[in-house]
Amino acid sequence: MIVRNFLEAPFRVQSIHHGEGLGKNARVFDKPDFDTPLKFINYVELEPGASIGVHRHGENEEVYVILSGRGMMAVNGETRGVKTGDVILNKPGWEHGLENTSQEPLAVFVFEVDRTG
Repeated sequence: MIVRNFLEAPFRVQSIHHGEGLGKNARVFDKPDFDTPLKFINYVELEPGASIGVHRHGENEEVYVILSGRGMMAVNGETRGVKTGDVILNKPGWEHGLENTSQEPLAVFVFEVDRTG
């Protein structure tokens, strides 16, 4: 059994994909941890006004799970409000970014799968 606590994982405070402000970013699991095409699981926390800059991953697919808070998610030029409980799929090549537009932290799990295995 492998158990890791995402709240206790080592994190970096950094600009994420050239977004606004700083985000707390913790790599909970990384590619060598998996026997499947999963690439990573990150815990990300964005303070009010901070964002994950708009970017794309080529052949990789990502899933964002909104754990708490509210924000605006941009995917392929479409922007939509997201909130606790929302799960967003970013297909390979899709352009995406996330901004915390609330006054509370926005907490997210990000799962990335390497399509090429």
